This record gives sequence, C-alpha cells and structure tokens, in this order.
Amino acid sequence: MAHVTDRLDPALAERLRRDAHGLVAAIIQDHETREVLMLGWMDDEALRRTLTEGRVTFWSRSRQEYWRKGDTSGHTQHLRSLSLDCDGDALLLTVDQVGAACHNGTRTCFTDEVVGA
Repeated sequence: MAHVTDRLDPALAERLRRDAHGLVAAIIQDHETREVLMLGWMDDEALRRTLTEGRVTFWSRSRQEYWRKGDTSGHTQHLRSLSLDCDGDALLLTVDQVGAACHNGTRTCFTDEVVGA
C-alpha cells in the first residue's frame, strides 16, 4: 500500500475531475471474478484513506460522513488495484470482497436486470 500521509498524492489529485460536491464515482469490481459489485462515491479524503489503509472507504451522500465498507456488517473490501478512467471522473477499484457487497445482503448491488442480454 501507499506510504501513509495526511493528504492525497497531488499527482493523483490533479487528475481527478470531481462533481460539484467534490466527489468522484468509484466502481467496485471483484478482483478475481471481475464481477461489478457496487458503485460508491469518494472525495479526496476517502480515496486517501482507501490507499493508505487498504480497505475501501466511501463518502456517504445521504449521511454526510465517511464509511468503511464492512465496519458494521463484516463484509469488507480489500483494495487490490485502482484505475482512473480517461476523463478522470470515475475510479475503478478491484477488491477482494469478503461477504456480500450490497447492503441488502446480495453479492452485488446490480441484481435488478432491466434489459435482457
């Protein structure tokens, strides 16, 4: 993992294109299966915590607080890799998922198929 610091690496920070609230979308994908598990939101501090601690941390838009996946449920996400998309407005994190990724108890949050494949 990255060296522990109190702020996000400036080289990474300058590449991010945040929304009006300072957030960037974080797509979470299982490292082994490549299954898309969930979408969360990160600001610079959530991303810094994720990189330094190795556990995925998000910013909750509804609760207006940081939350680390699994602190309550035990269903943790351990960072394996992080990629920035070409526009800098989305992150792709691959993780080792322990237990369900979704708050409703399913492995993935993407269980409601709208259009068949």
